[in-house]
Amino acid sequence: MYPFDYQRPTTLSEALEILRTDVEPRLLAGGQTLLPAMKHRLTAHSTLIDLQAITALCGITVQDTTITIAAMTRHAEVAASADILARIPALSALAGGIADPLVRNMGTLGGSVANNDPAADYPAAVLALGATIHTDRRQIAADAFFTGMFSTALQRDEILTAISFRRPDAAGYFKVPNPASGYVTCGAFVARFGAITRVAINGAGPCVFRDSAAEATLSADFTPDIARTLRFDPEELNEDLHAAKTYRAQILPHVIRRAVIRALA
Repeated sequence: MYPFDYQRPTTLSEALEILRTDVEPRLLAGGQTLLPAMKHRLTAHSTLIDLQAITALCGITVQDTTITIAAMTRHAEVAASADILARIPALSALAGGIADPLVRNMGTLGGSVANNDPAADYPAAVLALGATIHTDRRQIAADAFFTGMFSTALQRDEILTAISFRRPDAAGYFKVPNPASGYVTCGAFVARFGAITRVAINGAGPCVFRDSAAEATLSADFTPDIARTLRFDPEELNEDLHAAKTYRAQILPHVIRRAVIRALA
């Protein structure tokens, strides 16, 4: 690990001041991705700005039609929340299925979404549910937030503070995880709002994405069997040591089918 300075601000304004004035700062949320990368010297930063002492970035708020989850809320807290389970059970199940207990008790919603790993779980829920990302200065629609592999619409000196999720009529998430790491090989989150279905796919491409053909098909017929008819172009999907792009193209219809089954359960 390369040497670095460590700061633990207690307010958002203090964190922003460090972020804006330091040479090569990096925000530290749960650290489940960043710290291993630093240990392997894959990345280096002048200062880590630890957000864990900022109480304003913690907690779950329930409104009439939405649930707002603060950025530093941990996966285990989302999974254990009775409010989320009652209103968006698919989101609760997703959080409870992330990696292992260590990751779920340290990893945070904001850290995962801001990192935008193509094999992470949360970006699929954020995109399929049409969530709103709140930062220290603005609100960003989910459709405009994820811009590429490990890339988002966040500016260098901007902090993700919370995410608001709309309550769907039905939603389901299913993934095929890597058996060793737990990262998503192929996953799909489907969300039904009236006659409209949104489908977000993670793990299969360089960045989480919506599939317009799947959405049109499931908007017209929200049944598991129709998902079998979906087709995906392998050339648009990832190929790595975990799975070939042709494999991902073959299993995606089945992944979406299982997500629909869970949404209808």
